[in-house]
Amino acid sequence: MSITSAHERPQPPTSSAFADAVTFSFGDAAADVFGVTRVGLSTGEDGTPQGSGLAIVFAGSEPVAIRAAGGLPAAAATFEAVDAAGVRTATVTDLGEWTVQFVSEDSTVALDLRFTALSEPAEIPADSAVGGFGGMQGYEQLCRVTGTARVRGGTRTIDCLGQRGHSWGAPDWDGITIARSISAWVGADLGVSITAVRPLKAKSHADEALQAAVFAARQGTDGLAAAILPEDTRLSTTYDAEGRQRRAGLELYEDEDGYPHRGAGDVICGTSVDLGRLRLDCSFFRWRLDGREGVGRYDILRRTEDL
Repeated sequence: MSITSAHERPQPPTSSAFADAVTFSFGDAAADVFGVTRVGLSTGEDGTPQGSGLAIVFAGSEPVAIRAAGGLPAAAATFEAVDAAGVRTATVTDLGEWTVQFVSEDSTVALDLRFTALSEPAEIPADSAVGGFGGMQGYEQLCRVTGTARVRGGTRTIDCLGQRGHSWGAPDWDGITIARSISAWVGADLGVSITAVRPLKAKSHADEALQAAVFAARQGTDGLAAAILPEDTRLSTTYDAEGRQRRAGLELYEDEDGYPHRGAGDVICGTSVDLGRLRLDCSFFRWRLDGREGVGRYDILRRTEDL
């Protein structure tokens, strides 16, 4: 499957457990603001569309806004129709440009952002190891993020890198224990995206399914940076006593004979969010990739029964 404008919109449900979501994340070290927003769609028992939302915003090392809501009626089965947890999104150009707004519950934190694609979509196919274990498929794109963030009584200009992802499917949390999303954004011509899923019987990183992409300066579709799927991806993570990610290292080999892209990162900020059966450990990292510095996101979603 190649990603087309048809994949911009919510995909047809295949079961009652089917879910569809778009996620926007950014990290502006100069403004000292980092954030992730998500809107999702599912189908209620009566067959009508339901919306969900999630937003986490950091100023410096501290979370300044966390909102989550689900099971809310949606006027239509479109992402634009979802208004949940203070998050609203809109597509300006298919696979090219989007807007994101967020307002905290007490209105002290607000985002007004525009995401512009810098790369072609990096696909996570349904028939890949990650898609098979995780029950999801989708794609990720490196983006330029501009706009404003209101935090701590003032408005800050946002001009940085980030990522936009779209995923859909029916994840089976009886068969998996951990899903991880890792990204590093160091320039309009270089970024990394990794998705990892650990099956129930796996014991370590070595038993996980990995799907990675390198967003490189080589020209891809429509003049965007290419999304290259490396032949080999290696990821290591150091955790604290409570199992939260603190440091990470990565190597991505585009081919067997070439030099790898090497990166190392450490946490800037992070928090944990209780999502019922699942716990989200959301963090932003300071990365050094191929000798260049940048920012990225490292999220872990895990079953609370395994904690």
